[in-house]
This record gives sequence, structure tokens and C-alpha cells, in this order.
Amino acid sequence: MRVLLITPPMTQMNSPYPATPYLTAFLKNLNQEVKQIDLGLLMMLKLLSKAGLQRLKNELVQKDSQNDSVQFFLEAFTDYEQTIETVVTFLQGKDSSMALRLARRQLVPEGPRFLALQQHNDLLLSKFGEMGLQDQAKYIGSLYLDDIADVIKNGLDSDFEFSRYGESLASSMSSFTPLQNKLDQPMGLLDQMMKESLFDQTTNFQPDLIGFTMPFPGNVYGSLRSAEILKAQFPKSKVVMGGGFVNTELRKLQDPRIFKYTDFLIFDDGEMPLKCLIEHLEGKRAEEDLLRTKVLKNGKVVELSNSKIQDQPFKENLTPDYDGLPLKDYISMVEMPNPMHRMWSDFRWNKLILAHGCYWKKCTFCDVNLDYISRFEPQKASRIVDHIEKVMQQTGSSGFHFVDEAGPPALLKQLSQEIIKRGLKISWWGNLRFDTHFDDELAQLMADAGCVAVTGGLEVATPRLLSLIKKGIEVEKVAKVTQAFKKAGIYVHAYLMYGFPTQTDQDTMDSLEMVRQLFENDCIDSGFWHRFLATIHSPVGRNPENFGVKLNPRTRPAEGLFAEYEVPFEDPTTANHDQMGYGLKKALYNYMHGVGLKEPLQFWFDQKVPKTSVTKNFVRSSLRSDSLKTGL
Repeated sequence: MRVLLITPPMTQMNSPYPATPYLTAFLKNLNQEVKQIDLGLLMMLKLLSKAGLQRLKNELVQKDSQNDSVQFFLEAFTDYEQTIETVVTFLQGKDSSMALRLARRQLVPEGPRFLALQQHNDLLLSKFGEMGLQDQAKYIGSLYLDDIADVIKNGLDSDFEFSRYGESLASSMSSFTPLQNKLDQPMGLLDQMMKESLFDQTTNFQPDLIGFTMPFPGNVYGSLRSAEILKAQFPKSKVVMGGGFVNTELRKLQDPRIFKYTDFLIFDDGEMPLKCLIEHLEGKRAEEDLLRTKVLKNGKVVELSNSKIQDQPFKENLTPDYDGLPLKDYISMVEMPNPMHRMWSDFRWNKLILAHGCYWKKCTFCDVNLDYISRFEPQKASRIVDHIEKVMQQTGSSGFHFVDEAGPPALLKQLSQEIIKRGLKISWWGNLRFDTHFDDELAQLMADAGCVAVTGGLEVATPRLLSLIKKGIEVEKVAKVTQAFKKAGIYVHAYLMYGFPTQTDQDTMDSLEMVRQLFENDCIDSGFWHRFLATIHSPVGRNPENFGVKLNPRTRPAEGLFAEYEVPFEDPTTANHDQMGYGLKKALYNYMHGVGLKEPLQFWFDQKVPKTSVTKNFVRSSLRSDSLKTGL
């Protein structure tokens, strides 16, 4: 069977998303003929060209938009047309000499995205002294592309973003109608480029089965539009969709309209459901012997799943296969002069998984009731390093991003020892818990094995709420763990949260003060504030009464439920999280650039806020106490 696997627009521009490489390896091992494409990248390469910008200009002129970014683009169009391919080639790593002109700001037109740079030129550009000329040039080139993205969003398609195309149309939307309305509109320029890119890839490959991975809400529109195009081109082909969005948001799907675009939806790990589906389509397996597969029967959504069928053990996962993906064409971007933030958008990372699920699986805000969290199954360190060596040989790249929920300390220790034992020289990073097992010794071992950065959840950063969240960490211990990584030369990023049930403005200010002190004492390099969301798969969503809140489920549409994930809730605690959010993000942005660490917290807020109750030297005192003793 010929299987076409698609990563839809828009996922990321600097690296392939790992789903299709893992599935490609699995299906090839079953002797299937497989082709994989990153449609978002192909579409963007078509757009970010001289011909693509000319088509964009023609569309904008017809729409006669008065938006500032659109007007600037039209006025400076000749400069954009003459520089676009040069900038893209540089950001692909194919012409490093162009860094000299980009860094000196002598090459590209500077639209609205450059205003902050013009206002704070010395501050922002001075941060690149640690990072080098190439990085400063990447930053300029990234602002230039962001200006073009704003032009598309403001003048052509309000749902467009480089990594979240149409996200608001699909995220926790109980009704399919907004998506249907968008899909019912005539195809615009971006849709046409999507169609052309698909035709380019399928002319000589006529698929029997077309598979889409939909990891995020921002992939849903692109998947459905692409499926519509391919169904018209290959009416006998079947379409299957799966991935993170399907797993988290479509578990209670009732609305049949999505089945105009797909024939099957598969849930959780895709390998065995896909194997069963292929065997069914080949006439080798009965319909009732499918696994975790939703279909439309007699106008109703039904799930077919034989409970006797077992998933493939995670330890038997094959090395991901990147065959067919244009690895040299991915575009690296640096959108903030912070060395840790670049990890998501810069470089080309090979993505691997250390373990299925999470070894902690207790956090009350997390989807601990779903398989991707609840079923913990680690890989052997020796097998992971086997995968690393094979991927390096195939891709020619030695950078790895471990995309786990939380890397287990014992496994990371074994992995680091195995990398050093084999003499591999690689760079890697990943997500973990700020577990006390990460002491000075383990942090240094990881650094010696090539670890360059870690990300982890600090969340609310106050003792009461950390206990309510069941995070299993204490701020004092987090300070020591993060300092251990920093002393080893490893960048540290902290995920932060506000708006958790019963969180007061006082809690929020105490959390911010903890974060300020962590920056001040060189424990973390960067962070990001997330607004808490109650999901239907989390302990908060399942048992809101345990957290002092009441859920307000959305009204179910008459045509049947589409997506369900985030659930609004009522919190009787008096707090203004919406108002606090802006100040939190403003403070954090400055802290990440080494600015304002001595300012009182009130400085970042327009409204009056409580004074922190955290002692001024809390983190410093914690760091002076006894070192971590873990005995891992």
C-alpha cells in the first residue's frame, strides 16, 4: 500500500515534527511504500520567494487594505522582492557571509516589527555580544520575516501565523461551524499555494492512504483544507487523521461533519491503529478488529476498538526515518535575543523520545488521565544512543531535542554515561522536572555528554499552590537544581503559571518575586507565563470541587459536539488574573534581558498590587544551605 504522511501547515519552520519520521520507520518495517512531506515548510518556501511575494502583492492591491504593515510592505515592495530569497537562504544556513550585511542593518526593509529595535537599539543588540554576529543577523532576518507574516495576517488572512495557522478556529471549539465556514469560503492565495505544493509532491506518488498528524489546534485548518484538496485529486484514496489535537480534543466527538474531510480518526499511539487500519483496507482484517478508531456509520460517529489488541511496546520503537524531508531547507529564526528562547525556533533539531508518558504523573493541571501521560515506559539508554547514531548518520546533524513530558533523572544519567562511553560529540536538550536528583554531579555529567539546555515547570512558585498542584518540588530545592545546571554551563528555562484555582493577587506577586530572585541569583535564563486552563482530562477538570472552583461547561451545539478540552470555571477567590497577566509578562521580558531586576514589583503594573511577602534574600539563603544529596 502507498501511504502518504503529511505534517500540515503550520507546525514549525526550523525542524521536522517527529510524528511522520517515527511512523515512516514503522510502516517501512511493515513493507509499506511510504512518502512523508512537511506541507507547512513547502508552502512557506513557495510564498517566501520573489514569485510568491509578487502574488501576495497582487492580492493585497485588490483588497486595498489600509493597515500600516500592509502599506509599508507595498511601498517597500521592490526591496522585499530583491531581498527575500537572500534572507531565506541565509536563515537556511546556506550563505553565512550575508550575516555581515544583515547585522549592520544595511540589507532589508525595516517594517513595524523593527520599532522595538529602533527604540531600544543599544539594549537589544548589545545582548548579541555574547551570541555573535551570525545570531544578530538571524534576529534581523527573523524580524523581517515576521513583518511579512504580519502583512499576511493583517491584509490577507486574519488566522495566519507561522506556527499557529487558524488556531482560534479549532482550540476547544464545541462547534465545528467556525471551521466549516472557513472551509466553505473560496480558496485564497495560501490555499492555492497549499494545493500547488501538494500537487508537486503527489504527481508521481498516487497514495492509497493519506495520513495527517494534527498535534495542535493550529494544524487543524491546514489538515482539513489539504484533505479536501487531496480527496478531490484522489477520490479512491482514504484519509486518516491523528495526533495531539485528536487525542485531547476529539475524544467525545459527535458532529459528523469532520468526516467530509477524513475517513478515520485514530487515537493515542498511532502505530498499532495504523497497522490495523492498513490490514483492514487490504481486506486482511475485519472492521470490528480496528483499534481506537472513530468512523462514521449511518450518519453517526462510532468508535471501533478491539480491546484484545495490544500496542507495540515503546522499547521496540524504531529509529525515526527522515527520508524524503528536505532537511537543508528548514528555516532557523531567532525572535528574541535570549539564548534559551532560540532553542524552539533556531537550529535544526533531530527529535527523539526517551520515555513514553511521565514518571511523575501527579500534577493536578496536567492531562494525567490520558495515555500519553499516564502510561510510563522508558527506553533503554543503549537503544536511545543507537537511535542517536543512526539519525546522525542519516541526517548529518548532531543536534537532538528530547520531546518528553519529563526526562527521568536515572535515565538521563544512564544516557549521559552511554554517550560519553561511545565518544559521541552531540548537543542536546529537553524538558524535565526540577527534581532534586539533578544535583551538581548529574548536571555536570549531562553537560559533559552534550546537554546545552533544559526546560522545566516551576509553575506558581509559592509553597501553598505548589502543594495544591502536587508538583512535588519546593522553591528552595528548585533554586539549587537550577543553579546546578547553570554551574555546569546549561541554559535553564522555567515554565510559569498564573490563574490557578484559589490563586490570589498576593500569591501572584509572591510568585513573581521568586522568579525575580531566581534571575537575580543566576539560576534561570528565561521563562514563560502561561495562563492556567482547566482541561477535561486533568484532576482540576475531573474534580473541580477539590480545588474550590465550579466548572461552567460550554453549551453543546445542536449538531453535536466537535472539540472539548478547556473548560471555563468559576473561582470565588478575588483576583484579577487578566489584569495581572500583562505586568507579569512585561517584568519577565525585562528580566530575561537583565533589565529591571532591582525595580520594585509595582513598577511593572499599571494597577495597584500587593507587596510581596517573600523575604528579599529567600533564594540566596536557600542556595547557601546544604547541597543536594540524592544518591541517584
